[in-house]
Amino acid sequence: MLPVLQRCAGIAWAALGLCCFGAAQMDAQVHLLSRPIPAADAVERGQKKFVATCGFCHGANAKGGEGGPDLVRSVLVLDDENGDRIGPVILKGRPDKGMPAFSFSPAEISDIAAFLRVRTQDAINRFGYKTLDLVTGDAKAGQAFFKGDGKCSTCHSPSGDLAGVGAKYDPEKLQSKFLYPATGSARQPSQVVVTPANGAAVSGNLEFQDDFTIAIRDAEGYYHSWPRQDVKLDIRDPYAAHAELLRRYSDADMHNLLAYLVTLK
Repeated sequence: MLPVLQRCAGIAWAALGLCCFGAAQMDAQVHLLSRPIPAADAVERGQKKFVATCGFCHGANAKGGEGGPDLVRSVLVLDDENGDRIGPVILKGRPDKGMPAFSFSPAEISDIAAFLRVRTQDAINRFGYKTLDLVTGDAKAGQAFFKGDGKCSTCHSPSGDLAGVGAKYDPEKLQSKFLYPATGSARQPSQVVVTPANGAAVSGNLEFQDDFTIAIRDAEGYYHSWPRQDVKLDIRDPYAAHAELLRRYSDADMHNLLAYLVTLK
């Protein structure tokens, strides 16, 4: 009989421990939600800066992207107060993980921290989540941007590669596709021609690059690498135009372009 009593007592204590853990977790969430909400203008500035410079790796909504982790669930971000935790990481980078350093001002870091604060609070406050209609732009203005200032029509065709794209993807996915086309398994590698100071040019797919080294894999599958200062490079990134657009999109441009693309069904 004694072992049964001991087992029951153990279960009771375990249950009490789980209750305590649950209560502690709830207290932590209440604390995080009770923090001041950043000013809307700071959040807007931070979002634009984040999307343009960090979104490629961490995703436009900070939920993770091409090689970058989900920042909404990051303990470092959760503990951050006005950039005190994320600021040093932004300024120094994490070269071992492929993250470069950025020369942001204290004000820019504060704005990015404001944007991430709102993203983490939205994730914690599940009952406050709202699904918004993304298609709020002007389709005709989006078509004009596609053919004109955006120069999208120089590479894409509504009756060619984009035919039916509005039916293939929902608006959220479609927006992510044209903002960050380089993410995912279908990503096309950059083509590189490397010309050493003494030797013939070698071409292939980009395998690795940083401030010191360039590496490619040639058509036969062989891997080559050189110190960058010793060679001449011609790098052709198929997504360079999209990266350039990220730096100059206005909110209206993005909304209008999305409104146009969803009509291609």
